[in-house]
Amino acid sequence: MWQKISLLLEMIKFKHTVFALPFALIGAFLAGKGVPSFSVFFWVLLAMVGARTSAMGFNRIADRRFDAANPRTATRALPAGEVTLVESWAMVLLAAALFLFACYRLNPTALLIAPVALALTLGYSLTKRFTWLCHVILGVALAFSPLGGWVAVAASLEGYPWVLSLGVLFWVAGFDCIYACLDADFDREAGLYSMPATFGRRNGFRVAVAFHVLAFCLFTLSGIQAGLNYWYYIGLGVTGCALFYQHLIVSPKDLSRIRQSFFSMNGLIALTLFFATWLSLATKH
Repeated sequence: MWQKISLLLEMIKFKHTVFALPFALIGAFLAGKGVPSFSVFFWVLLAMVGARTSAMGFNRIADRRFDAANPRTATRALPAGEVTLVESWAMVLLAAALFLFACYRLNPTALLIAPVALALTLGYSLTKRFTWLCHVILGVALAFSPLGGWVAVAASLEGYPWVLSLGVLFWVAGFDCIYACLDADFDREAGLYSMPATFGRRNGFRVAVAFHVLAFCLFTLSGIQAGLNYWYYIGLGVTGCALFYQHLIVSPKDLSRIRQSFFSMNGLIALTLFFATWLSLATKH
């Protein structure tokens, strides 16, 4: 049983929850102007784990035939037969139930927006079939992370710094556009859409640069809007360096270090902005 659970967690890249969870906590910390109660922290954590697990599991189910045909993804657990379709669906449904229950335990407003957030995160998996804007749609889905964290504490959208969600949107859309370069040729042949598959890798990289510049500006505005102090801007400086570095080590002609760019740098960005926000709120007078 533990081996099967391990396979399922690896299938959905559970460790990459680090991309979205810190932003949910940023929203919660900003709403409460500091560390929220243990109860809120606990249910936010479970909600994020449930939402991402459900979304990634559904993504693997929806793309299983494409994954089986793509040499890069053919060894994933579902197309390789290491887990069954029934087991995958069970994980998706249980994780979705966990997400909805966690939102119910938080407050009525959180429960009210939960179905919209879940529909977006699940629906993203189907967008590559009909639009090259799939990266932006993924960004919109993850932009609900800080919004959800805020609502978990405030039980309202009043006062929410919307530029924070916009920053997350373009940050995610940018790095997803870069990562899609790995499958540009396959996607084109399979009739799937992405910016690199539709417009070429070079143009995909150009769009990603523009998105990340915009994201950095929006994260800066978030700090100004929230009245954060120098700790946040130190973290923002690290974020800017990480964004620059991930574009420095990969190019349309050399994708050999794309996993370092995608996973290491973006995990660093999410965690850095969270701790910078926390420190700023903790030292704010």
